[in-house]
Amino acid sequence: MNLHFKYEKNIQIEQLETLYNDVQWYAYTQDLAVLQQAVSQSVDVLTAWDCDELVGMIRVVGDGLTILYIQDILVLNDYQNQGIATQLMQRILQKYRHVRQKVLLTEEAADVRHFYEKNGFESCDQGSLVAFAQFK
Repeated sequence: MNLHFKYEKNIQIEQLETLYNDVQWYAYTQDLAVLQQAVSQSVDVLTAWDCDELVGMIRVVGDGLTILYIQDILVLNDYQNQGIATQLMQRILQKYRHVRQKVLLTEEAADVRHFYEKNGFESCDQGSLVAFAQFK
């Protein structure tokens, strides 16, 4: 494996489709033009590559000064459990360490909870915060 990371918003649509479909995030790939535009308009995108293959990505939105929302973090199934998601997360958190509020919303699962907690996040159901969301 020849893994390298780069900050890259202009990702080929086919590479995005492969990555999102591999982790079964099909809602994103129903309109690939929207996905590509969302990625390019994000505050920041950090990608992981094995040679020329996109194997992972973290995408953040917000203002990058007072709030940072981690919108997507995903790694191809064949590359999972190798520390790639942790490296993506830690690099983004380090780059935006000055931002006071870092937020994310995800589905409940033991491994998911463990991943975010080991990266310094506190679940709103465990602390003094309350979270609200509205879905279309």
